[in-house]
Amino acid sequence: MGMIEKQGGVLPSTHVDKDKASKQDVAPRERYKSRREDRKPGDEEIETLRTDKIFLKRSESSMAVCTCGLIIDPRLPDQALFSRVSGVCKVLLRKWADVDDSNISVMKISGGITNMLLKAEVEGENEDKLPPVTVRVFGPNTDAVIDRDRELQALTYLSSAGFGAKLLGVFGNGMIQSFIFGRTLEPLDMGKPELAKLIAMEVRRLHELEIPGSKEPQLWNDIYKFIDKASGVIFEDSEKQKTYETISFENIKAEIEELRAISNNFDAPVVFAHNDLLSGNFMYNEDEGKLYIIDYEYGSHSYRGYDIANYFNEHAGFDCDYSLYPDKEKQFYFFRYYLHPENPEMSTIAELEEFYAECNFYSLVSHMYWATWAIVQVTI
Repeated sequence: MGMIEKQGGVLPSTHVDKDKASKQDVAPRERYKSRREDRKPGDEEIETLRTDKIFLKRSESSMAVCTCGLIIDPRLPDQALFSRVSGVCKVLLRKWADVDDSNISVMKISGGITNMLLKAEVEGENEDKLPPVTVRVFGPNTDAVIDRDRELQALTYLSSAGFGAKLLGVFGNGMIQSFIFGRTLEPLDMGKPELAKLIAMEVRRLHELEIPGSKEPQLWNDIYKFIDKASGVIFEDSEKQKTYETISFENIKAEIEELRAISNNFDAPVVFAHNDLLSGNFMYNEDEGKLYIIDYEYGSHSYRGYDIANYFNEHAGFDCDYSLYPDKEKQFYFFRYYLHPENPEMSTIAELEEFYAECNFYSLVSHMYWATWAIVQVTI
């Protein structure tokens, strides 16, 4: 097993591309290190939970990928941002190390709610046929709503099992993953039978995956975490503050306790859940007929019915058009392919009705989860 340098130590090289490179007798890692040392205090610094340190603490050596402590500041002007992204790719991806900077193309894919996504690829003559990669930069302060520790603990196992993009490297405030070719689904796609069938089977496959760690559902802990943060919010905008003061957190807590008590009556299976199955977290490659579930930053052990209920709620999209919420017939169609992917007609009416009650109860919990999340999110 080879050893790869990283900031502060060495990491066993296994599974994916590691970096050990030189260019004109100066390693990219050293070039970028010197650039960091030369910059003025405060340049390109942002508040971040050092992703690389969390990853090293959480990942097992048998699943380790290359790490470095470099930070990508998403506030940089595009030219400086793209240059920084290229540098991080050359440090973390062994086969990119000798590629000339002028042959690396970087473009923004999206500026999401919690992440900035960029696509980096090698252009021109590419003898190694290097595939493009996705560079995911976490937004500042997003640890207020996302448990990066928990995410990174699960990500190596998810990547190894073929869920989402393959993890290729981890840097100070983000990660490099394989680029998935396909289109992101829209809310209207979620109700299409051919896609609902694929989603049901892939969600079941996810729920069958064994992720090490506590199997206790994290749902209620997460909601209370959001409430604790939300109840101490102060808005500079007087109108927002006035609206905010109409919220009774005591009433919210009472409703959550009522929901929790009902939840105990369902005895729903606890699985590793995605917890954010909105349309934008599904990608579909039409040529291959393959569906991918991406972005597991809210993933945790939770109730099976909650994960599926959240998927049903997300049919409404960001416009909250609940006329798109799947009716009983559409839900039964989904349940059949979830329960018995090989033979959906094996599903009995009794188990379909039971599943229906479970999921439609947890749809209420999903609303509560994202409502409390949104109060925290709007402040950051």
